[in-house]
Amino acid sequence: MTEPLLTQTAPALTVDGQLRAELTHDLVRLEVEETTEGLKTLSARFLAFGPRPGAPDGILHLDGRVFDFGKSFDVSLGSEQDPRTVFRGKISALEADFEEGGVPEVVVFAEDRFMDLRTTRRMRTYERMSDKEIAEEIASKHGLSAEVDADGPTYDLVQQWNVSDLAFLRERARCIRAEVWLQDDKLFFKSRDKRGATELTLVRGDHLLRLQARADLAHQRTAVRVSGYDAKDRAAIDEEAGSDAIQSEIAGGRTGPDVLQRAFGERVSFRVREVPLTSSEAADWARADMLRRCRSFVQVIATTRGTSDLVVGSRLTLQRVGNPFEGGGYHATRVRHTYDLEQGFRTHFEAERPTIEEGS
Repeated sequence: MTEPLLTQTAPALTVDGQLRAELTHDLVRLEVEETTEGLKTLSARFLAFGPRPGAPDGILHLDGRVFDFGKSFDVSLGSEQDPRTVFRGKISALEADFEEGGVPEVVVFAEDRFMDLRTTRRMRTYERMSDKEIAEEIASKHGLSAEVDADGPTYDLVQQWNVSDLAFLRERARCIRAEVWLQDDKLFFKSRDKRGATELTLVRGDHLLRLQARADLAHQRTAVRVSGYDAKDRAAIDEEAGSDAIQSEIAGGRTGPDVLQRAFGERVSFRVREVPLTSSEAADWARADMLRRCRSFVQVIATTRGTSDLVVGSRLTLQRVGNPFEGGGYHATRVRHTYDLEQGFRTHFEAERPTIEEGS
């Protein structure tokens, strides 16, 4: 990862289409966060006392002139030559914070366009549709284009029962291990292996300021089984997914199921929450749950000195972090960019991968 000698660490803030340099001057702390489930959120805390145009010193940022509900709020971070827009959304909440002896502060909260899906509850029946087709229909109802690429069964009937469009979309993605995110006015619903994102190498002692890495067998299983009953064919359904589910996503190393088998023997999990009506549904759900478990074998929580190119879905290589955790294959699952007056720009992230290195 090549970086310029001088970088701009203070964020550029744009409200309602207008760049507001005075807001950067008053900014105390900024947080922008996103996960693989979609919905990017922002909170920004500002000093709220000072000179006002044509009036004595007083409370700032609460008169609706700059901050108001529904106004667009964009944030850019990174080098001055190549800044990255890390947030684009609308203001959804305002907070005033007063403390005796302290300077008044105003906190602004915003969400991206997934807020529309989060606040829309619906009762709807989908017939003879796949999760891919359901995602496309939900996107169209909110005026979003869709880019969907995820394998899965076609269901006879799926019901959305008084839940938000976002919660329902997340549930459909979970069933087949797809990921959901938003970019500009396009909704993405894709399998992890089809998600394109940045590729970064992070080195402990250089980019990485703090890192915790853990390989954990607690939720690993040697296989996952899903059972049900096919009323049409009058036959039992019993499908199983094993460690081969993850093989296409790895290039060497020891997977969680392999380590579990060697250390403790066979451990099989049974899915009982979902009731499949066909064998294809059961097979897809078993594979999705096995993938979820395998992918989370190695988990990392870390902080860099500010990496605006790090996004959810980034493919990461970690160096100087010890043999079990060394190398590539990491997938960023949560990213939180922060800026404050004490530490400046920091990027906090969580990532996972399905293997430890051989010989560990």
